[in-house]
Amino acid sequence: MADSKLMTCLWFNMNAQEAVDFYLSVFKNGKKIHTAYYGDAGPMPKGNVLTIAFEIEGQQFLALNGGPNFQFTPAISIIVNCEDQKEIDTLWGKLTADGGREIQCGWLTDKFGLSWQIVPRVIMELYQKNDQRRIDNMMRAMFPMKKLDLAAMKAAYDG
Repeated sequence: MADSKLMTCLWFNMNAQEAVDFYLSVFKNGKKIHTAYYGDAGPMPKGNVLTIAFEIEGQQFLALNGGPNFQFTPAISIIVNCEDQKEIDTLWGKLTADGGREIQCGWLTDKFGLSWQIVPRVIMELYQKNDQRRIDNMMRAMFPMKKLDLAAMKAAYDG
């Protein structure tokens, strides 16, 4: 099933199929890999979806229909490194639709409660230059933002 040694498991309250279909509609490069179903051993009714292995943008996930015992927390988030403002805007709009919430500094929670960070790839490159004054300027510009504005962040960095 998994080519990678590591795979992220996402626990859903019996709506894994809906969530996987949603994520595959949001990202251009995604696919279902395998679906497994509950059998006689339970604990959910036989025939219900147990897990769905899927991939988005080369990253493999396992969606588990585990029931209401656990919920997502912002302590874990999926980072999406975007190429430009258009990609940021597109993903932000899709992931906050139908009940998603804007948080701060490029963070959002989708309608299933999963936390995402939608960030411009170039920002990570600027961090690596280790120019603390410029990074601080960029961070000050970023803190009041919800969806990140790449041009404003670059201007603050360069200013």
